[in-house]
Amino acid sequence: MAQWTSAMGAAQLARLLNSQQDRPAGPGTRRPPAYRALADGIRLLVLEGRVPVAARLPAERELALALSVSRTTVAAAYEALRTEGFLESRRGAGSWTSVPAGNPLPARGLEPLPPEALGSVIDLGCASLPAPEPWLTRAVQGALEELPPYAHTHGDYPAGLPALRAMIAERYTLRGIPTMPEQIMVTTGAMGAIDAICHLFAGRGERVAVESPSYANILQLMREAGARLVPVAMADGLSGWDMDRWRQVLRDAAPRIAYVVADFHNPTGALAGDDQRRQLVDAARSAGTVLVADETMTELWLDDDVDMPRPVCGFDPAGSTVITVGSASKAFWAGMRIGWVRAAPDVIRSLVAARAYADLGTPVLEQLAVNWLFSTGGWEQAVEIRRSQARENRDALVGALRRQLPDWEFEVPKGGLTLWVRTGGLSGSRLAEMGERVGLRVPSGPRFGVDGAFEGYVRLPFTVGGAVAEEAAARLAAAARLVENGVSGGGGESPRTFVA
Repeated sequence: MAQWTSAMGAAQLARLLNSQQDRPAGPGTRRPPAYRALADGIRLLVLEGRVPVAARLPAERELALALSVSRTTVAAAYEALRTEGFLESRRGAGSWTSVPAGNPLPARGLEPLPPEALGSVIDLGCASLPAPEPWLTRAVQGALEELPPYAHTHGDYPAGLPALRAMIAERYTLRGIPTMPEQIMVTTGAMGAIDAICHLFAGRGERVAVESPSYANILQLMREAGARLVPVAMADGLSGWDMDRWRQVLRDAAPRIAYVVADFHNPTGALAGDDQRRQLVDAARSAGTVLVADETMTELWLDDDVDMPRPVCGFDPAGSTVITVGSASKAFWAGMRIGWVRAAPDVIRSLVAARAYADLGTPVLEQLAVNWLFSTGGWEQAVEIRRSQARENRDALVGALRRQLPDWEFEVPKGGLTLWVRTGGLSGSRLAEMGERVGLRVPSGPRFGVDGAFEGYVRLPFTVGGAVAEEAAARLAAAARLVENGVSGGGGESPRTFVA
């Protein structure tokens, strides 16, 4: 009986392998043999989760043709992978990927570093900051005081607590977007909101347009749901969306939904302007595409000169095109798993009805805590703490990178939590792998793209500052030197943690 659970075609694997472009070797640098380079490339794809574990690989002859190499090269690479524990084979069943005994399975998303590793590894994988105390403690204490009346009920509120729905609606109204509580559903974080939207609007096989690059966890969520992702390249630098490309994709591909982050885009930090937002809503309406606007970063402006544009839903007064997603997790604390959806009442009713077959509802105590923050003014003070932390960390990280890696390129965003960095021609995937060796966890660019794009990038969040930011940049520079010197990860060595 075959042990593989999925299959990887030769053309698809070749495309992923060809995306792994290193800087040209310098004088005296020894290139590994062709079979070793191929084995390292496949092993790295497995460790990153871009080729699943237990995926059947193409036959030697098929892959050799797709890569324009000899069958002997592929056979030797497969044998090396079998020796190292990254490939298993059986006559008549083919060869499939695996991980050596004792290695954790590669993560699919940007998982937080295990607490036991925090003392030895600097974690730049997760774009989240510690809670802005004392506001977390005060919010939980306030929630406990409000809890008794709810404890006498069944505790199931599929649409969310009425008080919190009303408060979120009022906050949109104060932003100039008239909103009723019936237009709000409270969810378990933004991920829960987008998962519900995808299941309602985009069944398996449906096209979903996404920014390229985009938020890695959302891309993986959509892949798992069976969506056919249609990438739309961002404009250069921090200038937002390329509207010509968006109009072409919406017209030609007719995606069922489109997912965008207009405010301090993750990972680039771009801020789309009013005119871009108006044009995208108009184009989506014309194409019959539901536009999902992720507002989780909207309150995280870091510079005083930022003039925040109107919310995307403000250009859809009829409410027929835009669905807005918000969350407390980025602006407040990742451990506060409260998100929400703003949409037309009929969409909210459909989402709530479908929830009976999903998570039923969102924890009451956390909803009460967020409602306490909103109603007392604690939210604004907590978010100001968050902005101050992120601003200081951003400036420290930018300064450290410019000292340690002056050839790397990036633009400094005016908000958000992430820096999108071009790595001077080095492979982001190999930098992530070498980072594990020097005690640094950093996500590579391909985690934020479709089909191997952005190999020459890494994403760096504003989660460390001061001396730790300097040390993180120094370790990143050390990882870059290992990549430049052609250090291989082969031979069965296993990193302590995996970046996903």
